[in-house]
Amino acid sequence: MRPHLLCIGGEDHALRIPFLVALRERGFRVTAAGTGAAEPFAAAGLDFRPFRFRRFVNPWADWTAVRALGALIVDVRPEIIQSFDTKPALLAPFAGRRAPGVLVVRTINGMGWLYSSRGPSALALRLAYRVLHRLASRSTTTTVFQNHVDARFFHRHGMAAKAASRLIAGSGVDITGFDQALASGPSEAELRDTLGLGRSDVIMTVTRLTRQKGIPTLLEAARLVHQERPDARFLLVGPRESEGPFAISQAELDRHSPYVRAIGRRDDVPSLLRLADAFAFPTEYREGIPRALLEAALAGLPIIATDMPGCTDVVRDGWSGFVVPPRSPRALADRILEVLADRHAAREMGGRASALVRQEFGLDLVAARYAALYTELLARDFRSEGRGGIRPELAYEWQRRT
Repeated sequence: MRPHLLCIGGEDHALRIPFLVALRERGFRVTAAGTGAAEPFAAAGLDFRPFRFRRFVNPWADWTAVRALGALIVDVRPEIIQSFDTKPALLAPFAGRRAPGVLVVRTINGMGWLYSSRGPSALALRLAYRVLHRLASRSTTTTVFQNHVDARFFHRHGMAAKAASRLIAGSGVDITGFDQALASGPSEAELRDTLGLGRSDVIMTVTRLTRQKGIPTLLEAARLVHQERPDARFLLVGPRESEGPFAISQAELDRHSPYVRAIGRRDDVPSLLRLADAFAFPTEYREGIPRALLEAALAGLPIIATDMPGCTDVVRDGWSGFVVPPRSPRALADRILEVLADRHAAREMGGRASALVRQEFGLDLVAARYAALYTELLARDFRSEGRGGIRPELAYEWQRRT
């Protein structure tokens, strides 16, 4: 018998398919639940259950989502629930109460808008969400953090117990899949021709086009760079229309249209990264370990990122890229110009970033760490007295393995 894992995420849950396949190859039966399309999961041979929730604050919708997720958990009957993303990290522990004995693992992959924004709405909601996280932690077997900063914050505010916490850096990046996509995708020349970039220097970002992701800062930095290098072009890859009140408006983008192109969500990111000369990541979010940075590093690009948790785990200032203060267009522009002016130093930084990611953030390593955690929890659950949550046949199997 194989232990059954239910992995819960949001609309971009399909990005974790390689991770889920890697867990399946390590002996787990995997079911995914999320708000995105089912087709990518079906193509990978993964069971997928649609699950709806609102990304933005909506207490009634959240309560409804908890009930729906609880019913889904009862139907799937997993031994382990794994949640990713900000909202599922709260919903899954509460929903898991419908299935006594199930092991709940939540991964805090960044602190999101609530703990990144300076706005009055975010400040007002923080106290309420701290209480919710404290309550959720009571129904959580283990909380996984992707960086030390988030872990210290949760521990300091009683939102997770130190004894029930684990650090696993990032969600992993599929190095083999990335390299294959890079080799089989369209050439740089083809993409430059299709996008009308000609021989221009290209500065790229891959992110949601929201204010919290620093897009206003990037647009102003693009204006400053354009003044000194009129041929430079900025390529913005990622969704905008789905981002609700946080989205950058089309009018804001249009003001920079001669040198900024927003091309929306794309499936050919590895190939697009190949045509870039630099990667800018001006986030104001408290990130976990941003996947976009890992992929930019794999592509060997020099990265200019903000001094935020998660970013500095990948970008080491002056060694594998540059780190600049958030909300500082001048600093961002100056570092972009420096990268464009010294291509030899830029290539060296990009090479160091690539080597770092291949050594420390590969999918196989991360999947192995999660598999080891699940194995440990299942074995401990079997040995503990009086829980009775794991089914007898699985208890026997995991006792035999451990």
